Amino acid sequence: MIVHGLYGSARNWGVIARRLSDERRVIAVDMRNHGDSPWYDAHGYDDLADDLADLIGGIGAPVDVLGHSMGGKAVMMLALRHPHLLRRMVVADIAPVAYSHSQMPYITAMRAVDLERVERRSDAESQLAAQGVEKALQSFFTQSLDVAGKRWRLNLDALAAEMPRIMGFPAVDTTWPGPALFLTGGESDYVRPEHKPAIRALFPKARFAKLSGAGHWLHAEKPREFEATIRAFVNA
Repeated sequence: MIVHGLYGSARNWGVIARRLSDERRVIAVDMRNHGDSPWYDAHGYDDLADDLADLIGGIGAPVDVLGHSMGGKAVMMLALRHPHLLRRMVVADIAPVAYSHSQMPYITAMRAVDLERVERRSDAESQLAAQGVEKALQSFFTQSLDVAGKRWRLNLDALAAEMPRIMGFPAVDTTWPGPALFLTGGESDYVRPEHKPAIRALFPKARFAKLSGAGHWLHAEKPREFEATIRAFVNA
């Protein structure tokens, strides 16, 4: 099961999911307040973990789970709250810590798009570019734009209100003893050496690997290498 990050959706993972599906059933999910999933006021990691647990209950456990960024935190909380549902866990470029930077400027940029002047995705990308959003993120954000419906498939109000919880991580007093791979981008600073004790405290069997030349969006920047690493780990 593949769990996307903040402002993402299952469709962002279509290529990776299709490639991995040659050997196994692969399910990519839309998290709450994203994509085609329901909207809620709450967006904490206990909420996200319980959503995933409900889904796994419907498809059958245990599963191998891959989560990127916000999705990685959700997967970690899933393992800690519902340990019997997981077989292996891959966390892509995130740690179970609070981050000091904010993702609010992107919500501000998306809110500022005049959807009445958007006839195609490129119109929205142009408006985002005018606000200083880099090209790769313009394309990423507009994958969550319903052009015909003149709306974002993101609950921007709830995500803004819950941003402190999204950037943080709950205090927990349990561990998950299963196989866990923490895969990071070699050019990313999201998982630092000082984060490793916190990771090992919660996931004592944690292993670490890096994709050289990749940043936070390692699955998009190095898709073949990312796929090969995931495949090797879940097949081990």
